[in-house]
Amino acid sequence: MDFEQVIYSRRAVREYTREPVSETALRRLADAAVQAPSATNEQPWIFSIVRDRATLARISEAAKAHVLAHPPAGVVLGHLHEVVENPEFDLLYGAPALIVISSATQGHWAVENCALAAENLMLAARADGLGSCWIGFIQGWLGTAEGKAAIKVPAVALPVAPIIVGHPTVEPTAVPRKTPEIIWA
Repeated sequence: MDFEQVIYSRRAVREYTREPVSETALRRLADAAVQAPSATNEQPWIFSIVRDRATLARISEAAKAHVLAHPPAGVVLGHLHEVVENPEFDLLYGAPALIVISSATQGHWAVENCALAAENLMLAARADGLGSCWIGFIQGWLGTAEGKAAIKVPAVALPVAPIIVGHPTVEPTAVPRKTPEIIWA
């Protein structure tokens, strides 16, 4: 798939087969992620890769409880409250892998550095025929001591980008994009 096709066809995938993603493929995604730029060339990334189904289920349950107790600032759960309360709902959508990109430091550009790496990772996943989705609802819990311990990052690390990865069951349809607002200054 050429680069433009990768960019224009990448979508958030929330339906996965049970087929595992190989360690080789996951390492390739991390290798692509570290090609991203970082402020002052800090390259602060730590990649936590979770493939154990029981651990993924525990992360989903703990994150659901956390988001109900501490809704993200500015987010009105509304109908999502019922979805998150549903014991059958998996915040990780049954994906066989979770990759959390954390910053080893909590410096000024930690979030931006990890977000740049995350975009590279998601584009590389698409190029490899894999689906991915950034799961924002687990970010708050990942920042807790329990969350950091679950993904085995140091207490000083800042988990930023939780991305599920797997083999999609269907190709998500394109969502119409707004025409970019361009200001020539």
